[in-house]
Amino acid sequence: MLVLQLRAGLCETRHQVSAVAVSATGGPTADPCWRTGPEVGSTWRSAAKPLQLRACLDALGDPSSLGDVDLAIAASSHSGQDGHLAAVRHLLDRFGVDEAELRCGAEPPVHRPTLAALLAAGEPPRPIHNDCSGKHAMMLAACHARGWPVDDYRDPDHPLQRGVIDLAHQWCGQVPGVATDGCGVPTLWLSLTGMARAWARIAAAMADAAVDPTLHRIGRAMAAHPWWTSGDDRLDLALARRVVGPPPDHYVGKIGARGLFCVALPSRGLGVAIKVADGDEDALAVAVPAVLEAVAPGTLAPAPRWPWATIRDVIGRPVGQRLVRDDNGA
Repeated sequence: MLVLQLRAGLCETRHQVSAVAVSATGGPTADPCWRTGPEVGSTWRSAAKPLQLRACLDALGDPSSLGDVDLAIAASSHSGQDGHLAAVRHLLDRFGVDEAELRCGAEPPVHRPTLAALLAAGEPPRPIHNDCSGKHAMMLAACHARGWPVDDYRDPDHPLQRGVIDLAHQWCGQVPGVATDGCGVPTLWLSLTGMARAWARIAAAMADAAVDPTLHRIGRAMAAHPWWTSGDDRLDLALARRVVGPPPDHYVGKIGARGLFCVALPSRGLGVAIKVADGDEDALAVAVPAVLEAVAPGTLAPAPRWPWATIRDVIGRPVGQRLVRDDNGA
């Protein structure tokens, strides 16, 4: 599969797309039941957040007191809007974690109006504005609960991160490579097939709580509260709003940096991993609906004005388009 970017009908860029779907019945050794493009490996980036949250909740022991919004913000790549910050602070307060303990690094809010308001007030971005602050808040909560050190909770050899890596091995059927994510915690290198296996497990748990009661709650919380996992004008939210039927029954998705997107389809019993080779996220936004229509037709409602399909100049005029094509150009 290719995404072509056209201006005046002329192709200025071509973006190779690889995607894999795995059945939820196959477990951690399942082979793909559908694929397009070459098998590739990638860092999992933020599309691993449901797994990272699952490891945190294992460490906490009893996650029953956490609400769905708590779970959604802990698995989020949020936009730094006021509601997101309030949800992260609620997590910090709930577990007695000081905001100063966050080691995700200060980062401007993704949401442009929020960033503009912050700058107008003369305030610098803080770690809580980082789109990964919800994940870091939950990691710190887990460390406090277990009495683990907090200064080095991002280290790959920290007990919490070892738990994440071990869980990835179990779910993906592969020993992951370990690199460092933008927020400082380990990010895992896996094949798309390995990622799809993990998301197939999420799909199975969402469909049947007996598979994994904690993962059932994580997946369904993310599906029911997509604004809390992303924010205004974000791809994750736009896709969730196109889902036909109640999202927790049919769909949950999560973007990862550099052109990666993973999906669980509970009603179809599938996990899907999608990667744009060059990391272009506009191309990704066009590729994901095309892959889902091929793998699970009817999951998403049509969107005649899908914003990423149209290229606009700086004053908003349409000047080109992005189209999906087979590798042979058809």
